Amino acid sequence: MEIYLVGGAVRDTLLNYPISEKDWVVIGETPESMIKQGFRRVGKDFPVFLHPKSHEEYALARTERKTAPGYKGFMVHASPEVTLEQDLIRRDLTINAIAMSAEGQLIDPFGGQYDLKNKIFRHISPAFAEDPVRILRVARFAARYAHLGFKLAEETKELMILMVASGEVDHLVPERVWAELLKALKEKTPTAFFYTLKDCDALAKIFPEINALFGVPQPEKHHPEIDTGLHSMLCLEQATCLSSKPEVRFSALVHDLGKAATPKSNWPHHHGHETIGLPILNKLCDRLRIPNTYKALATHVMQYHTHCHKAFELKASTITDLLNILGAFKDNTRLFDFLLACEADAKGRTGLEQKPYPQADILKLANQVASSIKTDSILNSGLQGDKIGKAIHNLRIKSVTEAINNYKQL
Repeated sequence: MEIYLVGGAVRDTLLNYPISEKDWVVIGETPESMIKQGFRRVGKDFPVFLHPKSHEEYALARTERKTAPGYKGFMVHASPEVTLEQDLIRRDLTINAIAMSAEGQLIDPFGGQYDLKNKIFRHISPAFAEDPVRILRVARFAARYAHLGFKLAEETKELMILMVASGEVDHLVPERVWAELLKALKEKTPTAFFYTLKDCDALAKIFPEINALFGVPQPEKHHPEIDTGLHSMLCLEQATCLSSKPEVRFSALVHDLGKAATPKSNWPHHHGHETIGLPILNKLCDRLRIPNTYKALATHVMQYHTHCHKAFELKASTITDLLNILGAFKDNTRLFDFLLACEADAKGRTGLEQKPYPQADILKLANQVASSIKTDSILNSGLQGDKIGKAIHNLRIKSVTEAINNYKQL
Protein backbone atom coordinates (compact mmCIF):
# COMPACT_ATOMS: atom_id res chain seq x y z
CA MET A 1 0.00 0.00 0.00
CA GLU A 2 1.18 3.52 -0.83
CA ILE A 3 0.48 5.43 2.36
CA TYR A 4 1.29 9.00 3.43
CA LEU A 5 0.86 10.90 6.67
CA VAL A 6 -1.03 14.11 5.87
CA GLY A 7 -2.62 17.22 7.32
CA GLY A 8 -2.23 18.46 10.86
CA ALA A 9 0.13 15.73 11.99
CA VAL A 10 2.73 16.73 9.38
CA ARG A 11 2.19 20.43 10.01
CA ASP A 12 2.59 20.12 13.77
CA THR A 13 5.58 17.79 13.44
CA LEU A 14 7.36 20.47 11.42
CA LEU A 15 6.34 23.11 13.99
CA ASN A 16 7.47 20.93 16.92
CA TYR A 17 3.90 21.27 18.17
CA PRO A 18 1.95 18.56 20.06
CA ILE A 19 0.15 16.10 17.77
CA SER A 20 -3.34 15.09 18.84
CA GLU A 21 -4.14 12.64 16.04
CA LYS A 22 -2.76 11.23 12.80
CA ASP A 23 -4.51 11.11 9.43
CA TRP A 24 -3.32 9.00 6.53
CA VAL A 25 -4.08 9.01 2.81
CA VAL A 26 -3.88 5.85 0.73
CA ILE A 27 -3.03 5.91 -2.98
CA GLY A 28 -4.00 3.24 -5.54
CA GLU A 29 -6.47 1.26 -3.43
CA THR A 30 -10.21 0.56 -3.50
CA PRO A 31 -12.74 0.13 -0.68
CA GLU A 32 -12.75 -3.59 -1.40
CA SER A 33 -8.97 -3.94 -1.17
CA MET A 34 -8.92 -1.98 2.09
CA ILE A 35 -11.53 -4.22 3.67
CA LYS A 36 -9.65 -7.32 2.52
CA GLN A 37 -6.60 -6.05 4.40
CA GLY A 38 -8.55 -5.75 7.65
CA PHE A 39 -9.56 -2.08 7.57
CA ARG A 40 -13.05 -1.15 8.78
CA ARG A 41 -14.99 1.43 6.79
CA VAL A 42 -16.43 4.35 8.81
CA GLY A 43 -16.85 7.17 6.27
CA LYS A 44 -20.37 7.81 4.99
CA ASP A 45 -19.76 10.56 2.44
CA PHE A 46 -16.34 9.36 1.29
CA PRO A 47 -14.18 6.26 1.87
CA VAL A 48 -12.48 6.49 5.28
CA PHE A 49 -11.25 3.40 7.13
CA LEU A 50 -9.95 2.55 10.57
CA HIS A 51 -6.66 0.67 10.81
CA PRO A 52 -7.20 -2.81 12.31
CA LYS A 53 -4.60 -2.23 15.04
CA SER A 54 -3.94 1.50 15.56
CA HIS A 55 -7.56 2.53 14.79
CA GLU A 56 -6.22 5.64 13.09
CA GLU A 57 -8.07 7.02 10.07
CA TYR A 58 -6.95 6.06 6.57
CA ALA A 59 -8.72 7.80 3.68
CA LEU A 60 -8.55 6.88 0.03
CA ALA A 61 -7.15 9.66 -2.14
CA ARG A 62 -10.03 11.65 -3.57
CA THR A 63 -11.07 14.70 -5.52
CA GLU A 64 -14.08 16.93 -4.83
CA ARG A 65 -16.38 18.93 -7.08
CA LYS A 66 -18.73 21.67 -5.86
CA THR A 67 -22.38 20.88 -6.62
CA ALA A 68 -24.41 23.01 -4.16
CA PRO A 69 -23.99 25.79 -1.58
CA GLY A 70 -22.61 25.02 1.87
CA TYR A 71 -19.96 22.67 3.13
CA LYS A 72 -21.92 19.51 2.24
CA GLY A 73 -22.47 20.52 -1.38
CA PHE A 74 -19.68 18.41 -2.87
CA MET A 75 -19.42 15.38 -5.10
CA VAL A 76 -16.57 13.13 -4.03
CA HIS A 77 -14.58 10.94 -6.41
CA ALA A 78 -12.22 8.31 -5.00
CA SER A 79 -10.46 5.80 -7.20
CA PRO A 80 -7.03 4.16 -7.57
CA GLU A 81 -6.23 6.70 -10.31
CA VAL A 82 -6.37 9.73 -8.00
CA THR A 83 -2.84 10.96 -7.31
CA LEU A 84 -1.39 12.28 -4.08
CA GLU A 85 -1.11 15.78 -5.53
CA GLN A 86 -4.76 15.70 -6.63
CA ASP A 87 -5.72 14.77 -3.09
CA LEU A 88 -3.57 17.48 -1.54
CA ILE A 89 -4.82 20.31 -3.77
CA ARG A 90 -8.40 19.93 -2.49
CA ARG A 91 -7.23 20.91 1.04
CA ASP A 92 -7.61 24.39 2.50
CA LEU A 93 -4.20 25.87 3.39
CA THR A 94 -0.73 25.22 2.05
CA ILE A 95 0.49 24.31 5.53
CA ASN A 96 -2.14 21.53 5.64
CA ALA A 97 -1.19 20.12 2.23
CA ILE A 98 2.16 18.58 3.08
CA ALA A 99 2.48 14.79 3.02
CA MET A 100 5.14 12.58 4.59
CA SER A 101 6.13 9.13 3.34
CA ALA A 102 6.94 6.17 5.57
CA GLU A 103 10.63 7.01 5.07
CA GLY A 104 10.12 10.58 6.29
CA GLN A 105 10.27 12.21 2.85
CA LEU A 106 8.17 15.36 2.54
CA ILE A 107 5.93 15.88 -0.46
CA ASP A 108 5.08 19.58 -0.63
CA PRO A 109 3.74 20.64 -4.04
CA PHE A 110 2.16 23.93 -2.86
CA GLY A 111 4.85 25.58 -0.76
CA GLY A 112 3.57 24.64 2.67
CA GLN A 113 7.05 24.49 4.21
CA TYR A 114 7.76 28.03 3.02
CA ASP A 115 4.55 29.29 4.62
CA LEU A 116 5.27 27.41 7.83
CA LYS A 117 8.71 29.01 8.00
CA ASN A 118 7.26 32.46 7.34
CA LYS A 119 4.19 31.84 9.55
CA ILE A 120 1.57 32.47 6.87
CA PHE A 121 -1.96 31.10 6.45
CA ARG A 122 -2.41 30.91 2.66
CA HIS A 123 -5.11 29.14 0.66
CA ILE A 124 -4.02 26.62 -1.97
CA SER A 125 -6.45 27.32 -4.81
CA PRO A 126 -9.64 29.25 -5.64
CA ALA A 127 -11.54 26.11 -4.55
CA PHE A 128 -11.01 27.34 -0.99
CA ALA A 129 -14.02 29.61 -1.57
CA GLU A 130 -16.32 26.65 -2.12
CA ASP A 131 -16.46 25.62 1.54
CA PRO A 132 -17.60 28.18 4.16
CA VAL A 133 -16.29 26.04 7.02
CA ARG A 134 -12.81 26.98 5.86
CA ILE A 135 -13.35 30.51 7.15
CA LEU A 136 -14.03 29.08 10.60
CA ARG A 137 -11.06 26.73 10.31
CA VAL A 138 -8.67 29.54 9.40
CA ALA A 139 -9.97 31.55 12.37
CA ARG A 140 -9.47 28.54 14.61
CA PHE A 141 -5.93 28.04 13.29
CA ALA A 142 -5.32 31.68 14.19
CA ALA A 143 -6.42 30.91 17.76
CA ARG A 144 -4.08 27.92 17.79
CA TYR A 145 -0.97 29.53 16.32
CA ALA A 146 -1.25 33.29 16.93
CA HIS A 147 1.24 33.04 19.78
CA LEU A 148 3.78 31.72 17.26
CA GLY A 149 3.31 34.79 15.08
CA PHE A 150 1.15 33.36 12.27
CA LYS A 151 -0.64 35.86 10.04
CA LEU A 152 -3.27 35.60 7.32
CA ALA A 153 -2.03 36.12 3.75
CA GLU A 154 -3.61 39.21 2.24
CA GLU A 155 -4.92 37.32 -0.79
CA THR A 156 -6.56 34.74 1.50
CA LYS A 157 -8.16 37.49 3.57
CA GLU A 158 -9.53 39.09 0.39
CA LEU A 159 -10.93 35.75 -0.74
CA MET A 160 -12.62 35.24 2.64
CA ILE A 161 -14.19 38.71 2.38
CA LEU A 162 -15.59 37.77 -1.04
CA MET A 163 -16.97 34.52 0.40
CA VAL A 164 -18.83 36.47 3.07
CA ALA A 165 -20.15 38.98 0.55
CA SER A 166 -21.39 36.19 -1.74
CA GLY A 167 -23.45 34.67 1.08
CA GLU A 168 -21.49 31.44 1.27
CA VAL A 169 -21.22 31.66 5.08
CA ASP A 170 -25.01 31.83 5.31
CA HIS A 171 -25.02 28.08 4.66
CA LEU A 172 -23.02 27.20 7.79
CA VAL A 173 -24.91 24.82 10.06
CA PRO A 174 -25.12 25.53 13.83
CA GLU A 175 -23.39 22.32 14.89
CA ARG A 176 -20.29 23.09 12.84
CA VAL A 177 -20.09 26.69 14.03
CA TRP A 178 -20.26 25.56 17.66
CA ALA A 179 -17.72 22.78 17.04
CA GLU A 180 -15.17 25.24 15.65
CA LEU A 181 -15.91 27.81 18.36
CA LEU A 182 -15.43 25.20 21.08
CA LYS A 183 -12.07 24.18 19.60
CA ALA A 184 -11.03 27.83 19.41
CA LEU A 185 -11.99 28.42 23.05
CA LYS A 186 -9.61 25.64 24.06
CA GLU A 187 -6.63 27.15 22.22
CA LYS A 188 -3.96 29.48 23.58
CA THR A 189 -5.30 32.64 21.91
CA PRO A 190 -9.07 32.33 21.38
CA THR A 191 -9.38 36.08 20.79
CA ALA A 192 -7.56 35.57 17.48
CA PHE A 193 -10.54 33.49 16.33
CA PHE A 194 -12.88 36.47 16.65
CA TYR A 195 -10.46 39.07 15.31
CA THR A 196 -9.87 36.93 12.22
CA LEU A 197 -13.60 36.63 11.61
CA LYS A 198 -14.04 40.35 12.14
CA ASP A 199 -11.26 41.20 9.69
CA CYS A 200 -13.03 39.31 6.89
CA ASP A 201 -16.53 40.60 7.78
CA ALA A 202 -17.67 37.15 8.92
CA LEU A 203 -18.18 38.02 12.59
CA ALA A 204 -21.33 40.03 11.82
CA LYS A 205 -22.77 37.05 9.95
CA ILE A 206 -21.76 34.20 12.25
CA PHE A 207 -21.73 35.87 15.67
CA PRO A 208 -23.84 39.05 15.25
CA GLU A 209 -24.35 39.35 19.02
CA ILE A 210 -20.60 39.68 19.60
CA ASN A 211 -20.01 41.86 16.55
CA ALA A 212 -22.68 44.31 17.79
CA LEU A 213 -20.52 45.11 20.84
CA PHE A 214 -17.79 46.77 18.79
CA GLY A 215 -18.26 50.52 18.61
CA VAL A 216 -20.42 50.66 21.75
CA PRO A 217 -18.76 53.00 24.30
CA GLN A 218 -18.51 52.52 28.06
CA PRO A 219 -17.61 55.02 30.82
CA GLU A 220 -13.86 55.63 30.61
CA LYS A 221 -13.65 55.79 34.42
CA HIS A 222 -14.44 52.08 34.70
CA HIS A 223 -13.38 51.03 31.20
CA PRO A 224 -10.23 52.77 29.97
CA GLU A 225 -10.51 50.72 26.76
CA ILE A 226 -13.98 52.33 26.23
CA ASP A 227 -15.11 50.04 23.38
CA THR A 228 -17.32 47.17 24.60
CA GLY A 229 -16.15 44.82 21.86
CA LEU A 230 -12.55 45.37 22.86
CA HIS A 231 -13.54 44.86 26.50
CA SER A 232 -15.11 41.50 25.61
CA MET A 233 -11.90 40.42 23.89
CA LEU A 234 -9.83 41.55 26.88
CA CYS A 235 -12.15 39.57 29.17
CA LEU A 236 -11.70 36.47 27.02
CA GLU A 237 -7.95 37.05 27.15
CA GLN A 238 -8.02 37.23 30.95
CA ALA A 239 -10.29 34.19 31.21
CA THR A 240 -7.78 32.29 29.10
CA CYS A 241 -5.07 33.19 31.62
CA LEU A 242 -7.24 32.27 34.60
CA SER A 243 -8.84 29.02 33.45
CA SER A 244 -8.46 26.27 30.87
CA LYS A 245 -12.19 25.56 30.97
CA PRO A 246 -14.00 26.61 27.78
CA GLU A 247 -17.16 27.21 29.85
CA VAL A 248 -15.41 29.94 31.84
CA ARG A 249 -13.95 31.49 28.72
CA PHE A 250 -17.31 31.48 26.92
CA SER A 251 -19.04 33.07 29.92
CA ALA A 252 -16.48 35.86 30.11
CA LEU A 253 -16.81 36.47 26.38
CA VAL A 254 -20.59 36.93 26.36
CA HIS A 255 -21.28 38.48 29.78
CA ASP A 256 -21.87 42.00 28.38
CA LEU A 257 -24.03 41.19 25.35
CA GLY A 258 -26.76 43.39 26.79
CA LYS A 259 -24.69 46.54 26.28
CA ALA A 260 -25.29 46.30 22.53
CA ALA A 261 -29.00 46.81 23.23
CA THR A 262 -28.56 50.03 25.21
CA PRO A 263 -30.22 53.00 23.44
CA LYS A 264 -27.58 55.33 22.03
CA SER A 265 -29.15 58.18 23.99
CA ASN A 266 -27.97 56.48 27.20
CA TRP A 267 -24.38 55.89 26.07
CA PRO A 268 -21.83 55.44 27.55
CA HIS A 269 -23.89 54.10 30.48
CA HIS A 270 -25.57 50.69 30.39
CA HIS A 271 -28.00 50.48 33.28
CA GLY A 272 -29.70 47.10 33.48
CA HIS A 273 -27.49 45.46 30.86
CA GLU A 274 -27.25 42.39 33.10
CA THR A 275 -30.89 41.48 32.45
CA ILE A 276 -31.28 43.12 29.03
CA GLY A 277 -28.68 40.71 27.70
CA LEU A 278 -30.43 37.52 28.84
CA PRO A 279 -32.73 37.12 25.80
CA ILE A 280 -29.79 37.93 23.53
CA LEU A 281 -27.74 35.19 25.19
CA ASN A 282 -30.66 32.77 24.92
CA LYS A 283 -31.00 33.50 21.22
CA LEU A 284 -27.29 32.92 20.64
CA CYS A 285 -27.28 29.65 22.58
CA ASP A 286 -30.45 28.38 20.93
CA ARG A 287 -29.28 29.28 17.42
CA LEU A 288 -25.94 27.52 17.79
CA ARG A 289 -27.36 24.73 19.98
CA ILE A 290 -24.81 25.45 22.67
CA PRO A 291 -24.86 22.88 25.51
CA ASN A 292 -26.87 23.75 28.60
CA THR A 293 -23.82 23.65 30.87
CA TYR A 294 -22.32 26.56 28.94
CA LYS A 295 -25.62 28.42 28.79
CA ALA A 296 -26.28 28.01 32.53
CA LEU A 297 -22.89 29.36 33.62
CA ALA A 298 -22.98 32.19 31.07
CA THR A 299 -26.45 33.16 32.28
CA HIS A 300 -25.31 33.38 35.90
CA VAL A 301 -22.22 35.39 34.97
CA MET A 302 -24.25 37.78 32.82
CA GLN A 303 -26.95 38.32 35.43
CA TYR A 304 -24.81 38.51 38.56
CA HIS A 305 -21.32 39.71 37.61
CA THR A 306 -22.15 43.19 38.95
CA HIS A 307 -23.22 41.65 42.26
CA CYS A 308 -19.87 39.91 42.45
CA HIS A 309 -17.97 43.13 41.76
CA LYS A 310 -19.88 44.81 44.61
CA ALA A 311 -19.34 41.98 47.09
CA PHE A 312 -17.92 44.33 49.75
CA GLU A 313 -21.04 46.49 49.56
CA LEU A 314 -23.60 43.69 49.73
CA LYS A 315 -25.49 42.69 52.86
CA ALA A 316 -24.79 39.24 54.27
CA SER A 317 -28.35 38.24 53.38
CA THR A 318 -27.83 39.30 49.75
CA ILE A 319 -24.56 37.37 49.55
CA THR A 320 -26.24 34.29 50.98
CA ASP A 321 -29.09 34.62 48.49
CA LEU A 322 -26.57 34.97 45.68
CA LEU A 323 -24.70 31.85 46.78
CA ASN A 324 -27.96 29.95 46.87
CA ILE A 325 -28.91 31.12 43.36
CA LEU A 326 -25.49 30.08 42.08
CA GLY A 327 -25.93 26.60 43.55
CA ALA A 328 -22.97 27.08 45.86
CA PHE A 329 -24.37 24.67 48.45
CA LYS A 330 -24.71 21.78 46.00
CA ASP A 331 -22.10 19.10 45.33
CA ASN A 332 -21.72 20.06 41.66
CA THR A 333 -21.38 23.79 42.32
CA ARG A 334 -20.06 26.05 39.56
CA LEU A 335 -19.34 28.88 42.01
CA PHE A 336 -15.61 28.87 41.39
CA ASP A 337 -16.09 28.96 37.62
CA PHE A 338 -18.47 31.88 38.13
CA LEU A 339 -15.87 33.73 40.21
CA LEU A 340 -13.16 33.18 37.60
CA ALA A 341 -15.36 34.61 34.85
CA CYS A 342 -16.18 37.63 37.03
CA GLU A 343 -12.50 38.13 37.78
CA ALA A 344 -11.79 38.00 34.04
CA ASP A 345 -14.37 40.77 33.58
CA ALA A 346 -12.77 42.92 36.28
CA LYS A 347 -9.28 42.44 34.83
CA GLY A 348 -10.34 42.66 31.19
CA ARG A 349 -9.82 46.41 31.12
CA THR A 350 -6.85 48.32 29.76
CA GLY A 351 -4.33 48.92 32.55
CA LEU A 352 -6.22 46.88 35.15
CA GLU A 353 -5.02 43.45 34.13
CA GLN A 354 -2.95 42.97 37.31
CA LYS A 355 -5.41 44.51 39.75
CA PRO A 356 -6.31 42.14 42.62
CA TYR A 357 -9.85 40.82 42.85
CA PRO A 358 -10.58 40.35 46.60
CA GLN A 359 -14.32 40.13 45.86
CA ALA A 360 -13.76 36.48 44.98
CA ASP A 361 -12.14 35.93 48.38
CA ILE A 362 -15.18 37.36 50.14
CA LEU A 363 -17.58 35.07 48.29
CA LYS A 364 -15.34 32.04 48.80
CA LEU A 365 -15.19 32.80 52.52
CA ALA A 366 -18.96 33.27 52.69
CA ASN A 367 -19.48 29.99 50.84
CA GLN A 368 -17.09 28.17 53.15
CA VAL A 369 -18.75 29.26 56.38
CA ALA A 370 -22.30 28.99 55.03
CA SER A 371 -21.65 25.47 53.77
CA SER A 372 -20.15 24.28 57.06
CA ILE A 373 -22.93 25.29 59.44
CA LYS A 374 -24.27 22.63 61.79
CA THR A 375 -27.94 21.92 61.08
CA ASP A 376 -28.57 19.15 63.64
CA SER A 377 -30.33 21.49 66.08
CA ILE A 378 -32.66 22.70 63.34
CA LEU A 379 -33.44 19.25 62.01
CA ASN A 380 -34.21 18.02 65.52
CA SER A 381 -36.20 21.11 66.54
CA GLY A 382 -39.56 19.88 65.33
CA LEU A 383 -39.82 22.42 62.50
CA GLN A 384 -41.72 21.27 59.44
CA GLY A 385 -41.70 22.02 55.70
CA ASP A 386 -40.45 25.40 54.51
CA LYS A 387 -39.63 26.47 58.05
CA ILE A 388 -36.64 24.10 58.05
CA GLY A 389 -35.19 25.73 54.93
CA LYS A 390 -35.79 29.23 56.27
CA ALA A 391 -34.08 28.38 59.55
CA ILE A 392 -31.04 26.98 57.75
CA HIS A 393 -30.96 30.05 55.50
CA ASN A 394 -31.04 32.38 58.52
CA LEU A 395 -28.25 30.40 60.17
CA ARG A 396 -26.18 30.79 57.01
CA ILE A 397 -26.79 34.54 56.98
CA LYS A 398 -25.64 34.74 60.59
CA SER A 399 -22.43 32.82 59.87
CA VAL A 400 -21.73 34.92 56.76
CA THR A 401 -22.28 38.14 58.73
CA GLU A 402 -19.77 37.10 61.39
CA ALA A 403 -17.19 35.95 58.82
CA ILE A 404 -17.42 39.16 56.76
CA ASN A 405 -17.15 41.37 59.85
CA ASN A 406 -14.05 39.48 60.95
CA TYR A 407 -12.57 39.71 57.42
CA LYS A 408 -13.06 43.46 57.26
CA GLN A 409 -11.36 43.92 60.62
CA LEU A 410 -8.18 42.17 59.46
